[in-house]
Amino acid sequence: MKKIYAPGCALMIYKPLLGNKILDFLSKDAPMKKHLVCCRHNPNLQKGVKVINTCPGCDKRYRELYKGISTISLWEILAESETFNFPDYKGMEMSIHDACPTRSEERVHIAIRKLLKKMNIKIIEPKNTRTKAICCGDSFYGVLPIDKVKEKMKKRADEMPCEDVVVYCVSCIKSIYIGGKKPRYIVDLLFNEKTEIGTFEPNDWHNELQNFIDKH
Repeated sequence: MKKIYAPGCALMIYKPLLGNKILDFLSKDAPMKKHLVCCRHNPNLQKGVKVINTCPGCDKRYRELYKGISTISLWEILAESETFNFPDYKGMEMSIHDACPTRSEERVHIAIRKLLKKMNIKIIEPKNTRTKAICCGDSFYGVLPIDKVKEKMKKRADEMPCEDVVVYCVSCIKSIYIGGKKPRYIVDLLFNEKTEIGTFEPNDWHNELQNFIDKH
């Protein structure tokens, strides 16, 4: 089965070099191509292709919208890897926020937690987690006024027992930050990098994201 890697628009805006590092790791056994067509557009991929994703939105769209294409998260691959060099966070306590598009996907929840365990991170779960996770607030953008969206973000962040909150969606970085907690993006954790906030005001972030989507 042919596999390709789709880093996702948000990661390519956030830290494209991390996308390249992931591709390098995935290509160790055999060369792999990077797919940069946004999942909101027809991917024009041959039937039978499996897409490796890092974006929860990509995971859902490739799973539901395009016949003949399957998808698997990078997290599932790394969770079973015996060659990835996992950093050691020495038992640091962090909470975790599960992304909306993968709310029904236990395979993703399990894999993420395996990765955190491999990095020696102690997970302190919020009350609403995994399949019962509540949106970080970003999904309400365009539906509610901005001040109400930010209220949703703060409400979700306030549910987190720890100051540090693991996220695996770039938009969730922005929401958890606006909500008053410290987001720790899983890709940054894996490569021992600091999570950067970047553009975070909802209008600015969504405009930046939409511009990238339109071009890809």
